[in-house]
Amino acid sequence: MRILVTGGAGYIGSHMVKLLGEKGFEVLTIDNLSEGNAWAVLYGELQVLDLLNYKALEDILLDFKPEAVIHFAAKVKVPESVEKPLLYYENNFLGTINLLQAMQRAGTKYLIFSSTAAVYGIPKTIPVKESDPTEPINPYGWSKLFAERAIKDFSSTTDLKYAILRYFNVAGADPEAKIGQVSKNPTHLILRAVKVATGQIPYLEVFGTDYDTPDGTCIRDFIHVMDLCEAHLRALEYLIEGGESDTFNVGYGRGYSVLEVINKVKEISGVDFKVVYKDRRKGDPPALVADNRKLIEILKWQPKYDNLDFIIQTALNWEKAYIYST
Repeated sequence: MRILVTGGAGYIGSHMVKLLGEKGFEVLTIDNLSEGNAWAVLYGELQVLDLLNYKALEDILLDFKPEAVIHFAAKVKVPESVEKPLLYYENNFLGTINLLQAMQRAGTKYLIFSSTAAVYGIPKTIPVKESDPTEPINPYGWSKLFAERAIKDFSSTTDLKYAILRYFNVAGADPEAKIGQVSKNPTHLILRAVKVATGQIPYLEVFGTDYDTPDGTCIRDFIHVMDLCEAHLRALEYLIEGGESDTFNVGYGRGYSVLEVINKVKEISGVDFKVVYKDRRKGDPPALVADNRKLIEILKWQPKYDNLDFIIQTALNWEKAYIYST
C-alpha cells in the first residue's frame, strides 16, 4: 500500500515513517525541512516541498497516487502562533486545503489528520471527551480546528474517509534511539528538561505556578510518540476495514504536572538542574487530559509505553545520542 506522509521529516512524522517502513508499506515523505531533518527519514523517498506550492504538490500526488495520506505537516508552537497568527492560518489551514484538493485529483481515499487537544481551549471538564465544546484560546488551536472543519465538509461531498486524531502532549523518542525530537528552540517541556539535564540549556523555565491545580503548575497528558504512531496506523486500518470517519483523542487518560515531570527528569538523569519560575504564558490551559475510551473501544488501540519513566528515559537516551553524533 502506498502512503504519503506530510511532515515526515519532523519529530512525529519521522517516527511514523519508521513504523510504516518496518511494516512494509511503500512510503513517500513530503517536508519543507523548516523544522524537519532529511536524515530522519529512514524509509522511502523524501520530496522537499511546501504544501503551499499547490502545483508541485499536485504533481507529486498524481505521480505517486497514494492510497492514503497521513498529514502531520504544520507549525505547532503555541507562543509563536500568538505572535504570528496569520503564519499559522496560512501554513496549517491553507496547507490542508491544498492537500485535500491534490488528494481529490489523485483519487486518494483515506486521510489521517494530525490535530490537537488545543482545539478544546480551556476544558470545562477533565478528562476531555471528543464531544466536548471546541473553543480554542490560541491561533494554533484555531488553525487546526478550521482544518478539521474543512476535512469534514470535503468528506461530506466526496468519497474521502478520514480519522482526525487530537493529540495531547507527545514526548519521548524511538526506543532504539535512531531518531528523536530535534528543535533549535524547543517549547516542549520534556525536551527542554532533558536539554537542561544534558547541559545544553542553562536552566528550565516554568510558566505559571498559580493555576488551580494541586501544585499550581499546568497538568498535561504525556503520550509516547510510538504509541501515537501506532494509533495512526490503527486508525488507517480501521478505515480500510470499513470503519466510519471519526475523531479520536489520543492520550493515556492521566495527567502529570509540570513540577512532577521536572522532578522525574531530575531523578532519571541524576542532575539537579536549575529551574526558574516565571509568569503564565498566553494560551496555556491549566489542565489537558484525554478521555481515550473511544480510541480504545473503537480502534482497539493498546498502548505499549504508558509509563512516564520510559517516556523520559527514551527522550534522554536520544538527546545523548544526538549530542554525540553532532
